[in-house]
Amino acid sequence: MDKKKILDDIFSNDPFGLLNVKATSSAKTEDQRLVQSFDEINEFYKNHNREPKQVNDINERGLYSRLQGIRTNVEKVEALKKYDVNNLLDIPQPEQIDSIDDIFSSDPFGILGGSDEGLFDFKNVPNKEEMEQRMSADFVARRKPCKDFDKYEPLFKKVQGELKSGKRKIVDFNISNFQEETFYVHNGIIFYIEKIDYSRKDHYREDGTRVRKDGRTRCIFENGTESNMLKRSVEKMLYDNGKAISHSVDTDEIELFKNAQTITDEDKPTGFVYVLSSLSNDPKIKEIQHLYKIGYSTIPVHERIKNAEKEPTYLMAPVKVESEYETYNMNTQKFEQLLHNFFGSACLNVDVYDSKGKRHIPQEWFIAPIHIIDRVVDLILQGEIVNYIYHLQSESIQKIK
Repeated sequence: MDKKKILDDIFSNDPFGLLNVKATSSAKTEDQRLVQSFDEINEFYKNHNREPKQVNDINERGLYSRLQGIRTNVEKVEALKKYDVNNLLDIPQPEQIDSIDDIFSSDPFGILGGSDEGLFDFKNVPNKEEMEQRMSADFVARRKPCKDFDKYEPLFKKVQGELKSGKRKIVDFNISNFQEETFYVHNGIIFYIEKIDYSRKDHYREDGTRVRKDGRTRCIFENGTESNMLKRSVEKMLYDNGKAISHSVDTDEIELFKNAQTITDEDKPTGFVYVLSSLSNDPKIKEIQHLYKIGYSTIPVHERIKNAEKEPTYLMAPVKVESEYETYNMNTQKFEQLLHNFFGSACLNVDVYDSKGKRHIPQEWFIAPIHIIDRVVDLILQGEIVNYIYHLQSESIQKIK
């Protein structure tokens, strides 16, 4: 029996075309993709008993955007009506308004009805006690008279004089020069940030959103007022329309440092300025790159640091000497203060506990590359430091324009 001939006879004898089957495509049509995408929205509604919202979760946010896109497309709404089991596409249409009568007749909340209440007869207005509670909860800092302004007035006069003489400069504001005990200008008024009381630390929410540290400031204004605005509010104010005022560097001190580079037999050593790195095993300390202590000593540095692991100023851990400068004929502490002022924005804020459990906040640790610190020492000795600022984000020094 010829099997091939039998098959040929079967296929040729097909008057109804039952065997003439076209190849099917696995690719979905546009309508099928639309239905499938809407089914995912229905599934979300089934699992959560609500529509998807515009939240930080990328999956839910995608479904929200998809649903809004469908709702604004009349053709898609018509195509999906039979699949809309949760009435997600049943959006009430606005009534057609053609006349004043239509406006008054279309008043579902009775706003325009004939009531005895006047236009300014309000309901649900909180009483005085409720208002005070809300104001306390949503407290907005306001300026008020500074009761101890006589203590600050001489500082403002000195700053104004130093600006005129060139000992201080008005520079662009950026976050790297935002710090306590610093002067700023806003709308032509000089103010002084005395302190910042942090009430919130840098952290991340569960959804990954970063929350930056914040707290109340004490700002003293040259017009005799003060404010306790939030730190981030002050930052925004300065970014919008503000400037920073550089720290003062006395020209006589600069000349002294410049002359200190020439040493003779008659010169007398006055101390040491040193730069240390920490050998702490504390993970919080170890993970900080370019962390250095800038200090001064009237005795050799190796003697000063021999008990470092017992002293909070050294983070209760051994240290390594990175740089050491012996000073002659100068106020070594003033030299150190110039370095601290320059790197003020990079000062580490950390709690350290001594052997008795007492809390300390060391003030002499800074986040800056060692070669930058060495460069700043040179700039001080050259008398050029007044022309530069330290930029914390880029960990670099920038010339003041």
